[in-house]
Amino acid sequence: MAYAGKFLRVNLTSGAVTTEKLDLEKAQKFIGGRGLGTKILCDEVDPRVDAFAPENKLIFATGPLSGTTAPTGGRYMVITKSPLTGTVASSNSGGFFGAQLKFAGYDLIIFEGRSEKPVYLSILDSGVVLKDATSLWGKTVSDTTDALVLESGIKDARVACIGPAGENLCLMASIMNDKGRAAGRSGVGAVMGSKNLKGIVIGTTKTKPSLSDEAAFKEAVKECLKRIKEDPVTNQGLPTFGTKVLDNIINSSGMYPCNNFQSSSFPDVNEVCGEALVEKGYLKKKKGCFGCPIACGRDVTLPTGAKGEGPEYESGWCYGALCGVNDLIAITEANFLCNDLGLDTISAGVTIATAMELYEKGLIKREEFGKGPELKFGSSEAILYYTSAMAYKQGIGAKLAQGSYRFAESYGRADVSMTVKKQELPAYDPRGVQGQALAFATSNRGGCHVRAYLISLEILAHPQQVDPQEMASKPAWVKAFQDLTAVIDSAGMCLFTSFALGAGEYNALLNAATGSKSTTDQMMAIGERIWNLERQFNLKSGLTAADDTLPARLLKEPIKEGPNKGNVARLSELLPAYYNLRGWSADGVPTPQKLAELGL
Repeated sequence: MAYAGKFLRVNLTSGAVTTEKLDLEKAQKFIGGRGLGTKILCDEVDPRVDAFAPENKLIFATGPLSGTTAPTGGRYMVITKSPLTGTVASSNSGGFFGAQLKFAGYDLIIFEGRSEKPVYLSILDSGVVLKDATSLWGKTVSDTTDALVLESGIKDARVACIGPAGENLCLMASIMNDKGRAAGRSGVGAVMGSKNLKGIVIGTTKTKPSLSDEAAFKEAVKECLKRIKEDPVTNQGLPTFGTKVLDNIINSSGMYPCNNFQSSSFPDVNEVCGEALVEKGYLKKKKGCFGCPIACGRDVTLPTGAKGEGPEYESGWCYGALCGVNDLIAITEANFLCNDLGLDTISAGVTIATAMELYEKGLIKREEFGKGPELKFGSSEAILYYTSAMAYKQGIGAKLAQGSYRFAESYGRADVSMTVKKQELPAYDPRGVQGQALAFATSNRGGCHVRAYLISLEILAHPQQVDPQEMASKPAWVKAFQDLTAVIDSAGMCLFTSFALGAGEYNALLNAATGSKSTTDQMMAIGERIWNLERQFNLKSGLTAADDTLPARLLKEPIKEGPNKGNVARLSELLPAYYNLRGWSADGVPTPQKLAELGL
């Protein structure tokens, strides 16, 4: 049936660890992962709760395909209320931790309450217990991981943990697993830190999930692998250059944000792109997560001797072009630093770029930096210094740790923050891609490209080429991408497979694994159910249709140069059609009829 059939509930206040039976009917109604975790959050947590209150819960959730032979079937989600955005947070990570949780025999872990002292959860064959983590508090991600593996006595144990950023409640803190993989966005690491939970170590005998129809599953996997091998993105671009294969593509398309979205092309892109990482000899080998035939991960060693994983496209962009930096060594070191301190690279880099613009405009005075370097565009020293200052809340870093919106707001210029719902935007200028503009604005977790990656359609021609400035078809495409992504996240697979796979392939995998008899349309309706459930949580937490917007700069100031010169994001033309297609009111609220249709 693909589900382990049970989950762990960990009360950090009392120290009790209990095992509960999974509600299989509920699981199949929401698939698992993101969907099931969100349903549990909605059932058990008041959407108005303070994200750092003990009443907020932190849920680690696998999908039914996690730990199976489904291509990239090693993903897991972390679901909670976000301290950065106030929305539902569901942050996805790869590596090997998700598969290991499934092998241990659990679909989910629900953490509730708050421990009086630092603790970690140990899941071994000998038992599941909370242990004292006082000696680990303050340690980096790599040191914590090494210590927990050593203490477990199992060489191939897997660890998810926070670094100093999570401990210090930095609003962009991530949860790291396998040292270089991140459940990065929305501040989930800060929630973990607020609970005094340092990490989780899993080292158990591997038990493969049972499948409803092994023969059908094997055939479905075979077809998926064939398609992944035939697709130029998943078989050539991503394996060869990683996600940084996009640098030159997006830059030449005139939508590569620079100097905090003040321009949209970077003259020094050849110094920092994925090709440069290879040509300069920094890339030592490619690597993949559990069950991954794509292997977009990068094992990198710099001339300085620094080693680590990455940077990926988004990380390289926000510390590079967005900060006006063309130093690939410094960019890569900043990425390593984020991984070890437990910071979301996108939010960290965008926040630094925001501060650079505020300094450029004379709103930050030199004395505010203390002994730190000036926050000038192009400063390699600044991106490294202030990344560390954020994680440790040192000097002006304490203000930066609140994210770019709150930081800019404190200087009276919230408009300089390039965010949606207070979460920093990723590496695509939405003025150049109208579908992505709508996807950014309506994302249920704030500024995000992996809730609906319309770049695939508008720039990479997957599954077909659609003019980036065409308007009529975009609401339907955005809805379809959002619903399918909810399915993929809930199943336990990687979004990158969607370059090669369609809804039919995912449905075949899920049916064979779980015994479901869903049609593709019925599976997509589950994705729609998940999306509407998240929307309900956000509305109850206080968000409104007014939050479905973009920074004023992107709505009012045309791109100044390149192929998208003169374009703005035409969001007002798209939102009414999108709301109508969703079955929502003009105010963006799901109608009673739509909720009844979706079983909500």
